[in-house]
Amino acid sequence: MQIGILSDTHNQTSTLQTALTYFKQRKIHTLIHCGDMTTVETAQYLCEFQIYYVFGNGDFLSGEIRATLKGFDSKNFGSLSFSGEMSGKQIGAIHGHLPAELDLMIRNQKYDYLFTGHTHRRKDEKVGKTRVINPGALGGTRYQSRSVAVLDLTTDELHFQEIEP
Repeated sequence: MQIGILSDTHNQTSTLQTALTYFKQRKIHTLIHCGDMTTVETAQYLCEFQIYYVFGNGDFLSGEIRATLKGFDSKNFGSLSFSGEMSGKQIGAIHGHLPAELDLMIRNQKYDYLFTGHTHRRKDEKVGKTRVINPGALGGTRYQSRSVAVLDLTTDELHFQEIEP
């Protein structure tokens, strides 16, 4: 199973649309969004996907964003952090703006994969048994080129994809 990972869209709908087209071309139906979508309007672009969404420090309308996502599919998820299983792998996600919570999720070694955002920088790092992945950012402050990631949960293969609107 392949999943798409994205973060920090900061209401940049042109890069988001390009990223979503990329995911559709790869026949990816499940996305983990690591926070800072920032607006309900941005959430509406995600209606064709199964979404696991964790709130970021820029998501002032988190309740409305969650309601919008759940309105598309009751199985969609929206909360401050995520913990669950996909394809036999333990998955965690948190935006990263609460460093103590992020550190706790890494230290407890419960997860095969832990997805995070906030820094706007791509990351793929193994900490004990946990692979910590940040897909980079689609909007906001630019430290690197815009990007998303695709992870194959069966083969453990990760690919970062640069995104230009």
